[in-house]
Amino acid sequence: TLVKLKPGNTSPVNISVVITNPKLWGPPPTQYPNLYMASTRLTINGQTVDAYETQFGIRSLKFDPDRGLFVNGERFWIQGVNEHQDLGASGAAFNYRAAERKLEILRELGVNGIRCAHNIPATEFLQLADKMGFLEYQKTPNDYHLLFKEWAEADTQAMLRHDCNHPSVIAFSIGNEVSEQTTGASGAATAARLCYIVREEDDLAGRPCTASKNAARPEMSFTSSLDMINLNYQGEGIRDTPAYEGLQGITTKPSYTDFHCVFPDKLVLSSETSASLSMRGTYFFPLTREVSAPVLDHKPDGGGNTTLRAISDYSLYTTPFGASSDKVFAKQDEAFPYVAGEFMWNGFDYLGEPTPYYSARSSYFGIVDLAGFKKDRFWFYQSRWRLDIKTAPILPHWSWGSNREASAADEAQLFVNGKDQGRKRKQTGEHWFRYDDVVYSLEELQVLTWKGGKEWANNTVATVGDEYGLMLGVDRENIAGDGLDLAFVTAKVVDVNNSVVPTAENNIIFSVEGTEAEIVATDNGDSYSFVPFRSKECGAFSGLVLAIIRTTKSTKGPVTVRAESLGLHGAKVEVIIM
Repeated sequence: TLVKLKPGNTSPVNISVVITNPKLWGPPPTQYPNLYMASTRLTINGQTVDAYETQFGIRSLKFDPDRGLFVNGERFWIQGVNEHQDLGASGAAFNYRAAERKLEILRELGVNGIRCAHNIPATEFLQLADKMGFLEYQKTPNDYHLLFKEWAEADTQAMLRHDCNHPSVIAFSIGNEVSEQTTGASGAATAARLCYIVREEDDLAGRPCTASKNAARPEMSFTSSLDMINLNYQGEGIRDTPAYEGLQGITTKPSYTDFHCVFPDKLVLSSETSASLSMRGTYFFPLTREVSAPVLDHKPDGGGNTTLRAISDYSLYTTPFGASSDKVFAKQDEAFPYVAGEFMWNGFDYLGEPTPYYSARSSYFGIVDLAGFKKDRFWFYQSRWRLDIKTAPILPHWSWGSNREASAADEAQLFVNGKDQGRKRKQTGEHWFRYDDVVYSLEELQVLTWKGGKEWANNTVATVGDEYGLMLGVDRENIAGDGLDLAFVTAKVVDVNNSVVPTAENNIIFSVEGTEAEIVATDNGDSYSFVPFRSKECGAFSGLVLAIIRTTKSTKGPVTVRAESLGLHGAKVEVIIM
């Protein structure tokens, strides 16, 4: 295309290209995230003076108000999580490998969608989502009320133009739980103004404009300005069961049907669900008999401990406005075809917002803790979201207690030291096999499971011995010598049989041989730990500690990472810098 310009002038250029039989971008496992690269060059008299490459994908989206979301013609249930922008001990500054590791763990869980909550993500994060095939739910700026009137339009336009070519981005949100949702006509007008900008800028892609509501009722006018309905916790109900009676705040019955009846032309999506609270490997007894219950320290079965700033890992306890995953799944199992899925709160723990213990460091919401270690909820969600994996995880560790077993199976039989504890079948609305009357004794716990009458998965856990030594493992044996790449080293406190000691709190000291790499952070996932991330010493939490290793200069060769602990056998692992 030939463009003639006078000095100092500008001119838009529109060029179109037809790609025949394109390979489509789509989310795994049923589709593949194929990507293309558009190369734009500016030449003057045959000489290239500027060039720009744009990665993009080709896919179709259909937001059907009666049947949910379709990607390339395939109905798609969103198994999503909300994610804050920080990367745990790595901090808030973006690091490609730290973000990639987070997405790899979430992919193992069965996650196919990410809601960026609530900051605009780094471009590199969207590039990772494009590459790995995640669906992204983008949020536009609406959290800066002092600057909103002057800057809302310009900032929204800038973000839309910046991120428009990412196939992973499927929708734009103009706000989360904003006060305008309940202010009637004025709030609806603000929403309409912002959605007009979204539609004007994104007219070719046609991605919907929405906002997430936690208090708006179906009859309120705010929703009428939006293209789709996003509900925060309202789908499964808020404070609507006996365990939550008397708590401050709004009470809402399950609202999928109510919103769909008022707005039958709009797709419904749960943009935030659950808000369960837990700490990895922590268990308090007695255990609530409720399917879902708020953390209440003053109750024996309240799930929390104010002194320790700790919450049980049984996945039954929530914020006052939340619901356990059991309750969320039970409502989803009622089958609402017009609901497109969920983004549960939250995939990973994150810095700040340590509800309900505000003197702690980081949140308790994650399926995965701040260090990237999996809580018990991980196996629960995986058993629902990854039916290709046959699992029968048992909790807690076999040192005490009341047992639950998470599995996609429909029957289970439990044995304690070979003694049959009974065979159970899941009832409607149940998602665990729960054995409350098991008497603890040393040695072994075994579970057998069946699905559809056929053997599904079996598992055994045993009582572990005392702390004996350390074991080290690394997420990747080879890392780039670019000063940016990271290796994540996990230290385990083990007994003489190399089984993790789940109650171990031993202090561990890390070191690196040579100057080619350094320890940039350590963490153990304890929300109440204030050990500086930069420290090379960190106490184990539920038997585990993480050390993050980074190259210090462009070099090649092996680096040895060592871990020592007083009274225990040390360990080492080798990382190759490429």
